[in-house]
Amino acid sequence: MTTMTDGRRLVTGGVDTHRDVHVVAALDQHGVELGVQSFPTTPAGYRSTLQWLRHLGEVTRIGVEGTGSYGAGFAAHLRSRGVEVVEINCPNRQRRRSHGKSDPVDAIAAARAVLSGEATIEPKTRDGQVEAIRTLRIADRSARHNRNMAVNQMRALLLTGPEDLREQFRGTTVWRMVRGAARLRVSDPTTPLGATKFTLRLLARRVLELESELGALKAILKPLVERTAPELVACHGVGTYTAGALLVAAGDNPERLRDERSFAHYCGVSPIDASSGLTTRKRLNRGGNRSANEALWRIVMVRLVSDPATQHYMERRVKEGKSKRETIRCLKRYVAREVYPHLVSAAP
Repeated sequence: MTTMTDGRRLVTGGVDTHRDVHVVAALDQHGVELGVQSFPTTPAGYRSTLQWLRHLGEVTRIGVEGTGSYGAGFAAHLRSRGVEVVEINCPNRQRRRSHGKSDPVDAIAAARAVLSGEATIEPKTRDGQVEAIRTLRIADRSARHNRNMAVNQMRALLLTGPEDLREQFRGTTVWRMVRGAARLRVSDPTTPLGATKFTLRLLARRVLELESELGALKAILKPLVERTAPELVACHGVGTYTAGALLVAAGDNPERLRDERSFAHYCGVSPIDASSGLTTRKRLNRGGNRSANEALWRIVMVRLVSDPATQHYMERRVKEGKSKRETIRCLKRYVAREVYPHLVSAAP
């Protein structure tokens, strides 16, 4: 604890991150501005940033914007040097309206948010198995999206294409359509029939290639997720995909979320207080990590089909006057409470 007679100068930093240059501001323990400097986003620039801040005094904490994007490299450098990093989510809009928008202003605002205690979130470390899962899921999500889009385009082509092709694939399943279209022979792609066949064949082969990619990704992701969080995967209704989404949301250091209430708020499944005066009420939380929110929703949907306890809960709350949508929101909150301990136990 620093006293009035303590001669040390404690420095709090704030960083407005960009692709090529980071703007860094420094404040002392009383909120006095010590300086603002720009540094390149290179290892040498990171070292110079920390040297400049330590030259001003004893560095306590540094607030970094975008620790999951432009600020990821600098945040990792600071952690490796034993400096406490605080994540800055978004700028204060009220301050922007009154003080304008500039990189130095944003850097100073980040430092003040840390010094005042307004910003307290510890960023994800991104240095363990969960980071590998996150990276692999990017390719998995992209392949799924492009595969579904290609299948829908094939269906649209058959719906509006020549009658002969439409009759050839009428009543077939999706995969019979894809495999049949991949074997189509094209005589003249400049005619309407030939162009349709040529396009269908290209799209079908694209679908098969993406399906092969998804198989290769699943062969890596499934054992990786099961090895990282075996207790989570063992929960009823939790599959590899939903477990991966929850792990990525929590990060390699899920203890940064403190408790299951913080995790529920982070997932957007905790009600928000909207009371005023004599009115006491809660409102729907529309924020949070939407991918994790969707994963909790999927778990609830599976349990509503296959879990008697969840089905009984739904029946009871509907009889009490709640709608099915409101009951599903309650169930998502319960699931968040259930899975949080498994996420913490999965941390290295």
